Amino acid sequence: MEAGEASRIERYLRQKFNNNTLKAKPRSDDVAESSAEISMDGEFVGVIFKDTEDGDTCYHFQMTILDEDLD
Repeated sequence: MEAGEASRIERYLRQKFNNNTLKAKPRSDDVAESSAEISMDGEFVGVIFKDTEDGDTCYHFQMTILDEDLD
């Protein structure tokens, strides 16, 4: 994912969740250039994937929550 696109996603997430510590950073190991890491307060929280199927562009956010983190 290009830096400009990650910035647009970052701005959207910050507004949506009212949290200015959210960051979107293109993944350096992403050969397809279709994803970015999402962090909050410097801690990794998930990955956002770009989907351009059927001529439309959308983004899917994936966040894993471990059972031990719920305690």
